[in-house]
Amino acid sequence: MDSKSLASMVREKGLDVFERMFRAVELVQERLNRACKALREAQVPYAVVGGNAVAAWVATIDDGAVRNTRDVDLLLAEEDLPRAADALQAAGFIRDEVMGTVVFLDGPDGKPSQGLHILLAGRKVRPEYVSPTPNVDRTIEINQKRIVELEALVEMKLNSYRDKDRTHLRDMIQIGLIDKNWPSRFPTPLGERLQLLLDDPDG
Repeated sequence: MDSKSLASMVREKGLDVFERMFRAVELVQERLNRACKALREAQVPYAVVGGNAVAAWVATIDDGAVRNTRDVDLLLAEEDLPRAADALQAAGFIRDEVMGTVVFLDGPDGKPSQGLHILLAGRKVRPEYVSPTPNVDRTIEINQKRIVELEALVEMKLNSYRDKDRTHLRDMIQIGLIDKNWPSRFPTPLGERLQLLLDDPDG
């Protein structure tokens, strides 16, 4: 669909694209709040990881540099997964599995891409990753949520190293959360990836 056709469709349907955009951001925040509250009240250890963890850390320095994300990534210990499932399902989420990953959909009409994605602590997300996910106790509390420690988050992003992971890493470099002393903290392949971004943030 070309830009003129798209603009015509928006006019005909009376879509307020900005309202839709703001609402999408609000829904992600609402899911994050509801999930964290449910786990906290059930006393299930957890850590917010992924894009929401990056946003939380970036906001400690520059809230204007925060990027939005469409899903919620949570780190859980495998032995806590049954209790977590009970707590999240009581909060309106529905357990599912997508390509081997546990996902909690937001209600019967929820989309996997917009759900809660569960990572298990101490496991490699993919066999080719250099290191496993951190332990679930490597967290810091920010705004009543357990956010994964910065160093552990950076290591997770270096393992994944997709386009959006590199973007998140560049954001953290640009606001000073990561500096030239950081590459030595990680196994050599990951440290080399970070050094490349430090040497050429725009590359």
